[in-house]
Amino acid sequence: MHGQVTGPVYALYYPILAAFGAPANILTIVILSRGRCGLSRCITRYLVGMAVTDLLVIITGVILNRISVIYFPVVFLSITPVCSLKIVLFYAARDSSVWLTVAFTFDRFVAICCQQLKAKHCTGRTAAMVIVTMCALSCLKNIPWYFVYEPLYIINDVPWYCNIKLSFYFELAWTVFDWIDRISNPGAPFLLMLLFNALTVRHILATSRARRRLRAHSKAEKQIDPEIESRRKSIVLLFTISGTFILLWMTYIVNFLYVRITNDYNISGFNDPKFILQESGNMLQLLSCCTNTCIYAVTQTKFREEFMKMLKSPVNLIIKVVKY
Repeated sequence: MHGQVTGPVYALYYPILAAFGAPANILTIVILSRGRCGLSRCITRYLVGMAVTDLLVIITGVILNRISVIYFPVVFLSITPVCSLKIVLFYAARDSSVWLTVAFTFDRFVAICCQQLKAKHCTGRTAAMVIVTMCALSCLKNIPWYFVYEPLYIINDVPWYCNIKLSFYFELAWTVFDWIDRISNPGAPFLLMLLFNALTVRHILATSRARRRLRAHSKAEKQIDPEIESRRKSIVLLFTISGTFILLWMTYIVNFLYVRITNDYNISGFNDPKFILQESGNMLQLLSCCTNTCIYAVTQTKFREEFMKMLKSPVNLIIKVVKY
């Protein structure tokens, strides 16, 4: 049955994740949308889009597909059509989040390494078009998942829970769909992010060496290079976002490769190492939807300032009301 998770670790982990992740992403959306963080419109739109899709992953993946199963196993959400729909929504939100991270990585790669394309590609309008396109394609791509599941039980003519149909494992059409799904996420995004980051690092190292050689022959040798300083801030933001994504998805990738190579889908119980590896990958994958707020707070001074203002606003309001 899809999403059947038990045990004290999972029962505590997912509510904590939701309690932190949902407010953190909402605050991030509000702060970035106000446009006071000193970021370009292009970067801001990508970061807002990533925060929105991360919030949707928390709602659909953590709250509807995990917490509801652990604490409320026999509710409306467990009826098979509803269960299938919430799985589709989770996969669509997850794919949107992943591909927007890839799009942001590519956008920064173009901005840093491809100066001729920068003016045309790195704009707010292009960012908006990419975000809408990625989200629409993610929704369309995951519609077939609705038809993968059948009821686990039928009680009083009501179908309950989601059980994968046997035909999913044997029919060619479903096999092709499954491979396309796995390649599009996590296979291709993982490789593309590694590629763009590697090319960006190579370009940065080559450019930095060239600028240092030029400055070594000038009187500005000991002065701070504003170009390098500006680029450094952009690079820190890029590498922390994409690097954290890669690290948190690594366990999921390892489990995916292990299952595909060994073709071993059998899990004996909750103490089975294969189940532990699988759930650890799921837990870390969902955690990746809560890390960007922390990354912004660590790497962006203006974001921290706006964040503190947002936290102080309710306290200041209460003080004013009490004084009045």
